[in-house]
Amino acid sequence: MTAPRTTTPLDRTDRRLLEYLQQHGRASHVELSERVNLSAPQCLRRVRSLEERGVIRRYAALLDPEALGYGVTAFVSIALDREQSKRARRLEEQIRQFPEILECYAISGDFDYLLRVVARDLKALSELLTDRLMQIPGVSGARSTICLEEIKPPSPMPLD
Repeated sequence: MTAPRTTTPLDRTDRRLLEYLQQHGRASHVELSERVNLSAPQCLRRVRSLEERGVIRRYAALLDPEALGYGVTAFVSIALDREQSKRARRLEEQIRQFPEILECYAISGDFDYLLRVVARDLKALSELLTDRLMQIPGVSGARSTICLEEIKPPSPMPLD
């Protein structure tokens, strides 16, 4: 688990840069400078500062799971055996090794982790859950919820 970050103050120009970059991650510094009315070198310095301060984590292309043959998206809740809770960090390391697990969050409530998972089909999801996830030492239970339709895809962070 990473240490909590302190809130980074952002001025109006930073917010405009971030708004544009969230929608146009491949924008050049020249294109950015035109959007926010700064010189390209000033934009470059500001973007580098946002990266160094951890405001910008990374850049990535958002891919369509179905176009890649992943017809099933599921949310999987994982419970740990209370006696094995000392192994939580080892479990987290193992979870990071599954390419089908796109996101993992430690949560409160009846379960300990919430995962967003993709699979080629229901059989592949079943095999992932039964033959792989449930075999990790310390996992005492899992509950899956199948996504029927994506209503709102991953969205930009609000900047107000």
